[in-house]
Amino acid sequence: MHYYRYSNAKVSCWYKYLLFSYNIVFWGVLSDLTKVTRLHGIDPVVLVLMVGVVMFTLGFAGCVGALRENICLLKFFCGAIVLIFFLELAVAVLAFLFQDWVRDRFREFFESNIRSYRDDIDLQNLIDSLQKANQCCGAFGPEDWDLNVYFNCSGASYSREKCGVPFSCCVPDPAQKVVNTQCGYDVRIQLKNKWDESIFTKGCIQVLEGWLPRNIYIVAGVFIAISLLQIFGIFLARTLISDIEAVKAGHHF
Repeated sequence: MHYYRYSNAKVSCWYKYLLFSYNIVFWGVLSDLTKVTRLHGIDPVVLVLMVGVVMFTLGFAGCVGALRENICLLKFFCGAIVLIFFLELAVAVLAFLFQDWVRDRFREFFESNIRSYRDDIDLQNLIDSLQKANQCCGAFGPEDWDLNVYFNCSGASYSREKCGVPFSCCVPDPAQKVVNTQCGYDVRIQLKNKWDESIFTKGCIQVLEGWLPRNIYIVAGVFIAISLLQIFGIFLARTLISDIEAVKAGHHF
């Protein structure tokens, strides 16, 4: 059995190695998604594994498909990227149309994580980072920390953090070079009109709702950049598939 190739049909090495490099760079950037933590009681390890499996599968299909000129793997890679692209588009449209529903889900997410604040160090760091970066406290305000057994103000609590808030809720003191992790202790025992002297009183949902309109062009730019990157990957995969099919069509017995 002998194969012959027409001189005008060949697989482009440029597209092959460009697609390989695309997978390395694109999925390397998305590896930061593994820092996502729990949602409604789902263990962070489960989410890390799920994201890792998706990344590995698509990265494997793209890299091996490109290097081995395997049409099945390339079609799988291309189809998966198209699916992810339309899922992202659908989520963006639905989030815009159902803003109240998204707001309620985010509130549930935040309140669920407040309850588990001391149970998971990654979750704790996530909430602290969110509150410090946005200068907010709780979902709708400092009183949301009553949902946590350690910060709850009820008489049944014997925690030293009772009626307090995490240190990330505290207004930073420029004179302090070391973070005071006890700055939120007993702060909610005081009168409410004095809270803003020592802690942030705005809820994180309010702050984020105000942040989005002010940065809508940045958000849109990031979304467009990711979309263009995905479209570029689809273009590379489809071009390589066409080259391989053209070469195979040029073979005869």
